[in-house]
Amino acid sequence: MIHKTTIDQVYEAARLEEVIGDFVQLKKSGSNFKGLSPFTDERTPSFMVSPVKQIWKDFSSGKGGNVVAFLMEHEHFSYPEAIKYLAKKYNIEVEETEQTDEQKEQASARESMYLVSEFAKEYFQNQLVKTDLGKAIGLSYFKERGFTEETIKKFGLGYSPDEWSAFTDAAVKKGYQLEFLEKTGLTIVKEERKFDRFKGRVMFPIHSMSGRVLGFGGRILTNDKKAAKYLNSPESDIYHKSKVLYGIYYAKQSIAKEDVCYLVEGYTDVIQFHQTGIKNVVSSSGTALTPEQIRLVNRLTKNITVLFDGDAAGLRASLRGIDLILEQGMNVKVCAFPDGEDPDSFAKNNTLEELTAYLNDNAKDFIQFKASLLMNEAKSDPIKKAELVRDMVTSISKIPDRIQTEIYIRECSRIMDISEEVLYSTLAQMGKKELADANKKYKQQQKEQAFSVVKNPESVKKIDALFELERKIIQILLLYGNQEEDFEDLVLKENDENELILEPEVHKAKVFEKIYLDLQQDEIELANDQFKDIYYSLIETLNEHESFKIDQFVNILPPNLSSIVTGILMDDEKYQLAKWEEKDIFVKEKHQTISQLVSETILSLRCFLIQQKVTELQQETAEKQDHNKEVLEEVMNYHSLKILLAKKLNRVV
Repeated sequence: MIHKTTIDQVYEAARLEEVIGDFVQLKKSGSNFKGLSPFTDERTPSFMVSPVKQIWKDFSSGKGGNVVAFLMEHEHFSYPEAIKYLAKKYNIEVEETEQTDEQKEQASARESMYLVSEFAKEYFQNQLVKTDLGKAIGLSYFKERGFTEETIKKFGLGYSPDEWSAFTDAAVKKGYQLEFLEKTGLTIVKEERKFDRFKGRVMFPIHSMSGRVLGFGGRILTNDKKAAKYLNSPESDIYHKSKVLYGIYYAKQSIAKEDVCYLVEGYTDVIQFHQTGIKNVVSSSGTALTPEQIRLVNRLTKNITVLFDGDAAGLRASLRGIDLILEQGMNVKVCAFPDGEDPDSFAKNNTLEELTAYLNDNAKDFIQFKASLLMNEAKSDPIKKAELVRDMVTSISKIPDRIQTEIYIRECSRIMDISEEVLYSTLAQMGKKELADANKKYKQQQKEQAFSVVKNPESVKKIDALFELERKIIQILLLYGNQEEDFEDLVLKENDENELILEPEVHKAKVFEKIYLDLQQDEIELANDQFKDIYYSLIETLNEHESFKIDQFVNILPPNLSSIVTGILMDDEKYQLAKWEEKDIFVKEKHQTISQLVSETILSLRCFLIQQKVTELQQETAEKQDHNKEVLEEVMNYHSLKILLAKKLNRVV
C-alpha cells in the first residue's frame, strides 16, 4: 500500500498537461489544450486538456478523468503503478507498506507479466556487466558497435547466458511463476522441459511509451545459420509488435519538440542516432510498418522522415510503408544513405553536425524520392514510365487532404513531364474503381438482406429531460457551488380570492446551499444513481471546505464517477460562445447570471416532476371505474402549480 502522504504529494506536483504531453502532441486552444485522441483513430482533434481544472476529456471515445485516470486508460496501469510512475517523473520518494502474500496473489496476470519482464531486463543487464562471460561476449559486442557504457545503461542492453535454463532457473528461484515466464515468451515450456528463449543472445528491451518493459529483441552472436539473426518476444497480453515502436520512450519528448520523427529499421540504428545526438528517432523493429505504429507517432508530430540504407531492393520494398503514412494524413519525407551505409554506420562515422547536415540536405519529399528511384528503372521504356506515373498517382490518392492532393498532382506533372489533366483523369479513374467496388459490395449486401426479415426502424431517440436537468444541477455545483449569490425565492401563498400565487423573496446564499435546501424542501432525490452519488459527495465537500478545488474533488472520486464529472466539465469548455463582442454583440456570460441559472434549473426540475406526478394520477383515475374526487382535486392543484411555475419560466403550458 502506498501512503496517503505520497499520493497527496504526487497529485500536488503532477501537471496534467506535462504528463499527457509525453504521449500526445497538445496545442493551445484558448485556456485549454487540444490534441488527437490517443484512444481512437481520428484526424480532427477532439481530445481536450484543462490545465486549470487538471482534467481531460476525449470526446471521440467518451473517456475522461484526472492525470491518474489517463495513465490507467492509456498505459493500462493499475492505480499504484500510475502513482509510482508520476512519483518517478516528479522525483517524489514513494512510501509504502510491505505487501502481504495474499495481496501479491491478488495482483493481476497482466501486472505479473510486467514484473517478470522488468526482472528479466535487470537480470540480463547484470549478466552483461557483472559476469566474466557477459563482459567477454556481450559487452565486447556492444563496444565493437561503438556504444558507450552510458548508452548501454540508458537503453538497458543486456546478455542472456548461452545455457539452456540459466535465466528461467534464476527467475523461479526469485519467486516468479513459470506461468508468467511462459506467457511473456521468456521461457519455452515443452512437457517437462523448460528452457530460455533468448539463450546466447545480446538483449534489447522493448519499452512502452511510458517506459515499461513489454518484450525483448535478442541478437545471436554465433554463426549458426539455422538460428535467426534477430529473435523477438512472441505476442502476449502486454506485447503487440504491430502497436509498438522501438525507442519511442526515449524519443517522445524530442519528437514533439523537433516536430519531426525519423523512422529507421533496426535497434542499433536507433541507439547509434541517439548516441550521436539525434534523439527523435524510432524503429519498427524489423517488422512491416503498421497503421497503429504510425498513429503512435501521429500523436506527437505530423512529420515523418523515413531513413533507408543504400540497398535498392530494400528501398523498393520499404516504399509500401509510405502509402500507409500518407493515409494517416501525415507529411512524409524520405532519405537514403550512400551505398554500403546504413543509419547505424553513418551515424557512427559522422559527427552530430555532419549527420544533421546530411539529413537536411538529402531528405526529399516522397514524390521526388519515388521519381528519382524509379526513373532509373523506367529509363526510356514508355510502359515502365506509365507504370511509374500510375504508382505515384496511387500514392497521391492516399492523401486525405484535397489541397495537398492538388499540390502533389502539380509536382508530379512537373517531374514526370505529363499534363495535370491526365493525372487528374487517372486519379478519377482510381476513385471510380473504388466507387464501383463499393457499389458492388452494397448490392451484394442488399441481395442478402432481401431474404431476411425486415426489422422496424428504430424510433428517434428522445431526450431524457430528467437526466439533462440532473446533469445540469451537477454542473452548476461543480462550477459555482461555493459562490454566494442573491436568490429570488418564490413563496407559495393564497391571495384574498383563495387563489395560489407565487411571491418573490430575495435572500443571499451560496449556490450549493440554495440547491440543497430547495431539493430537501421538495423532498426531491436525484433519480440517476451515479448523479446521486456525485451530488452527495459534492454537497459534503462544499460544506466541509471553504475553498473548493475541482481537481482535488475529481481525485477523491472513484474512476467511473470522475469520468462522468470530467465529461460534464469539459462539455462546458467545449461549447463556448464565439467572440461576439468583436462583432459589437454583447452577450451575458454564464457566470454573470448564476442566480438565474440556478433558479431556472430548479424550477424546470419542479415542473418536470409535477407533470410526472399529474400523469401518474391521471393514469390512476383512468384505471378506476369510480373516479376518486380527492385524486381529481389533487390533479387540479398540481396543474395550477405547474401553470404558476411555467409563468415564472416564461413558458406556455
